[in-house]
Amino acid sequence: MAEARQPATGRWRYAALFLGLAVLWLFVRLLPLNTAPTNWPGPDLMLCLTLAWVLRRPDYVPALLVAAVFLIEDFLLMRPPGLWALIVLLGTEFLRARHVQMRELGLFTEWLVVAVVITAMVLVNRLVLVVTVVPQSDLGLVALHMMATILAYPLVVGLCFVAFRLRKPTTGEVDSRGRRL
Repeated sequence: MAEARQPATGRWRYAALFLGLAVLWLFVRLLPLNTAPTNWPGPDLMLCLTLAWVLRRPDYVPALLVAAVFLIEDFLLMRPPGLWALIVLLGTEFLRARHVQMRELGLFTEWLVVAVVITAMVLVNRLVLVVTVVPQSDLGLVALHMMATILAYPLVVGLCFVAFRLRKPTTGEVDSRGRRL
């Protein structure tokens, strides 16, 4: 009986871990650690973490959790409410639908696919902001932020593997109930 509950418990444990990491990262981002302006924007590590988890174990990060985390981030970081959350949700669902095909790909090919998805997400966000005449930051800074996020993705994947043992399921791998992963 305890084995039957193990998969659901593991999923909720990883979802809670994801939520905890999101809250911790958002807290660190909101801290006024450095008040001097910088020329190099840092990567969006929450986006990298979300994409890495969705490609490795899509059942650990439900779509509603992704939407809620990024919607709260939109409110707290004073971005247009719901826009980036919707774009991230669409990007993660695009990757979630292809996670079986992505399972066989190496890290470099996965990185290229994720780079294309991140680029498309940033361009859609930029386009919507232009169409709705919302003030936005300089294109150069947005491009640097996007490049930093793309370059940080393999590091986040490696950290997820080392710290949380989060890996892609192998072909034919099943859970304790016999369902294919």
